[in-house]
Amino acid sequence: MEEKDFSTISYDFKDRVAWVFLNRPQVHNAFNSTMISELLRVFRAVKEDDRLRVAVLTGIGKSFCAGADLNWMREVVNYSFEQNLEESRQIADLHELIYTLPKPTVAMVNGTAIGGGTGFLSACDIAVAAEEAKFGLSEVKLGLVPAAISPYVVRKIGESHARRYFLTGTRICASRACEIGLVNEVVSLDELEATVNSIVEQLLTSGPEALTNCKDLLFQVPRMDMEEAKEYTARMIANLRISAEGQEGMAAFLEKRKPAWAKADKED
Repeated sequence: MEEKDFSTISYDFKDRVAWVFLNRPQVHNAFNSTMISELLRVFRAVKEDDRLRVAVLTGIGKSFCAGADLNWMREVVNYSFEQNLEESRQIADLHELIYTLPKPTVAMVNGTAIGGGTGFLSACDIAVAAEEAKFGLSEVKLGLVPAAISPYVVRKIGESHARRYFLTGTRICASRACEIGLVNEVVSLDELEATVNSIVEQLLTSGPEALTNCKDLLFQVPRMDMEEAKEYTARMIANLRISAEGQEGMAAFLEKRKPAWAKADKED
């Protein structure tokens, strides 16, 4: 996979971190079918590359993502149900891929995130936003609904907040987005990259297998009843304690030293 193969995004894979950039600043990084396809390709590559430990998603320019591209929407108006269904499934596949990626994902929200842009950041594990960022779920103003992104937005902000903002379509400022859990932290634009880098560094000091299992834990447990969860979690921790990574992590703690994976990160 080479960067020249992409026209709507760019990426930088280095130091065990995948930086994925929405790269259509002339239209505020609005997405179209090409961007969806390219994001699917790049996140599938991130998933399969064992050298990569963390993924960061952000936008080039003043916006994170302004939602669906107007020119693409003009085409969609003339699509058949089958064509719409195929593209909608691609969007759903992308959000699921980001949400279930077996590596931590961080959204660096550098500006406005509307509609599908809010969906992208909601599918990420952690979201940090610039103070200037604005958010919106304004699909109802177009006679539509935030369908494909709803599983992720509702999980982020809860049903009560989702009902308000899905139904009214009103804009959400960065501070309010933090209050309702849409983003985890709000900082000045000047501090945004440094804050995200700090979070990335924290993630890199954690055990790679532990993070993968933690993602699975977060995905599976809410879907289980208490009996299922009891057995699943007991087996998970038992397996991790006897794993090579678990043994190294516990030994490092008891010996008051850094575990092997943290030392390797520092030396890279």
